[in-house]
Amino acid sequence: MSEVLSVRVRRGLKREAEELGIDIRRVVEEALRREILKARQERFRGVLERALKGMHLSEEEWVLAVRESRRER
Repeated sequence: MSEVLSVRVRRGLKREAEELGIDIRRVVEEALRREILKARQERFRGVLERALKGMHLSEEEWVLAVRESRRER
């Protein structure tokens, strides 16, 4: 399912994209996908940092603990 999204861009920018055969919908979807991924990663990093502070662990200590746990499997 899709949604209609209305975006205003400079007229010259749209005209040039059309002249060059750029698929504006694809470009917008990909850019939105990248921004969503970036925002999720930043959110996860914040959650992780707060959790590590609560556990009194540095990021390096946490990475070492995860690696050690994986080796034990």
